[in-house]
Amino acid sequence: MKEDIHQYFGEDIVVEYDVNRCIHARECVRGLPNVFDPDKRPWIEPDEAAVEELRSVIMDCPTGALQFEQPDAEYEEPVPKRNTVSVVPDGPLYLSGDVEITASDGTVLLEETRVALCRCGASSNKPLCDNSHEDAEFEASGTISADESTADHPDVDGTVRVTPVPDGPLRIEGRFEMQGQDGGSKSCDSGGSLCRCGGSQEKPDCDGTHAKIGFSSDLSPD
Repeated sequence: MKEDIHQYFGEDIVVEYDVNRCIHARECVRGLPNVFDPDKRPWIEPDEAAVEELRSVIMDCPTGALQFEQPDAEYEEPVPKRNTVSVVPDGPLYLSGDVEITASDGTVLLEETRVALCRCGASSNKPLCDNSHEDAEFEASGTISADESTADHPDVDGTVRVTPVPDGPLRIEGRFEMQGQDGGSKSCDSGGSLCRCGGSQEKPDCDGTHAKIGFSSDLSPD
């Protein structure tokens, strides 16, 4: 995973922006257009909003491309009480919660509360999404069967560990709720394997297609 982090200094807060994790969800622009203006330079001006409001909008960034630091305060971004995996139509998987991304040998690569994972197979920054699904014209629904509601289930908590299997799926360990665009959801109490080659007929779940199509997690399709 590659980083390209830029810092924008305000009087009481520092905003960090990782270019490689941004997929232009534009939650920041919609939330605080006076702070986040892509047509200006610098495009982020932290002092144009109250710190509390700025923190809230940053935490709405679903990819984690935006982060903040407050050197003179003890405040840190809270970990969400529920672990969720949101399936974006024709796009990535948004993970929110207590998330760890690990290598196959158990090495922790990233600890996060917000991250977007590639499911089209085309990202050059795997396992993270880099918006390549648009150029690849990736098509996949964002639905979860509505009859699999978790309305009566207890909170989903604890760490969710994501391990990208070499040339294979995203193996997820831990408890989380899978959410679809249509409002359907299901509780996943023992983890699962999610497609990241783009070829599964059972998306977002893996069905073994990666082996049939020769998916390589080290390469991006031409």
